[in-house]
Amino acid sequence: MHSFWYRANALLTFAVTILALMCAMASLSDNLNSPSPTAQIQILNINWFQKQPHGNDEVSLTINITADLQSLFTWNTKQVFVFIAAEYETRNNVFNQVSLWDAIIPTKEQAKFWVQTANKYRFVDQNIIFQYAGKQSSW
Repeated sequence: MHSFWYRANALLTFAVTILALMCAMASLSDNLNSPSPTAQIQILNINWFQKQPHGNDEVSLTINITADLQSLFTWNTKQVFVFIAAEYETRNNVFNQVSLWDAIIPTKEQAKFWVQTANKYRFVDQNIIFQYAGKQSSW
């Protein structure tokens, strides 16, 4: 007759093997998903563009956002973070990136949306000009 510890070891080994098999199947099922989200962004209006006294440029935009992100949601997705960033280059910097709008999509039902809004965050280009001993230098 087998001892209690021998039977407990066999039961624990069987349980861990089944758990590992279930984890592998879950991982495979999520990796086989190929999402195909669509989004369209349109600038409707430039509300205002101003040069600030200390050299920065600031712009306010009205944007139209249409998106269908439902394919991103699987059994393993709790929420999706979405953002819009403006990328541009200037004389001083080769790459600039400014976040204009963001949102958290909590459910699959809310993942198909249309929004018309002004930029949520300030769109400022930092054209920095320093004055040192009467000389101007741009960085």
